[in-house]
Amino acid sequence: MNRPKHLLVANVAWAHETAAGNPAFFRDLVRGQNPHILWIGCADSRVPAETITRCEPGDLFVHRNIANLFHPEDDNAASVLEYAVRVLKVGHVIVCGHYGCGGVRAALLPPDPALPHVNRRIAPLCALAKTHHAELDGAATGPDRINRLAELNVLEQVRQLRASPIVREADPAPLVHGWIFALDDGRIKVLTSGYTSDDAMTCTTAAHSAA
Repeated sequence: MNRPKHLLVANVAWAHETAAGNPAFFRDLVRGQNPHILWIGCADSRVPAETITRCEPGDLFVHRNIANLFHPEDDNAASVLEYAVRVLKVGHVIVCGHYGCGGVRAALLPPDPALPHVNRRIAPLCALAKTHHAELDGAATGPDRINRLAELNVLEQVRQLRASPIVREADPAPLVHGWIFALDDGRIKVLTSGYTSDDAMTCTTAAHSAA
């Protein structure tokens, strides 16, 4: 059985099991969505938002891309934010990066000529790496360097989201959080909380577990 066919077979099993466990489940889905959270995460296949947070369909409004980036001038990301804030009225926006991120790693290497779209996409991340080159160059190992830039990247996306007119002009404005996921133990760490107005918070002063 090929991979796509396996997914279709698994879908049939899931649909039957879900309907058997909760006969109203799909009827409720048809009525519309009312998520309270916009999740901006990495497209990495190892970090599925609903799985790592035990959420159900309808709980999260999700936008995923390379290295969980938010570009204010990117219509894709901006339209997701606009719809989430102005139509769905989400109360929280979560940027969730992850350690060992391939997009972050690529930002620390020379551009790959075979990946022109990726190169353009991560250009702001490359600029962020240059801004923090002294700190990153002082990292003990290569993985430490990548992981620290992953943290700095989350904090930068949080800063940009909080500065976005879509967020600032909302009444009430959603709270914007910065989280990071560890592949080695499956835990999420809070880098900056939406409940603080201190945008300069660093992960060393906010290394709380989300559990």
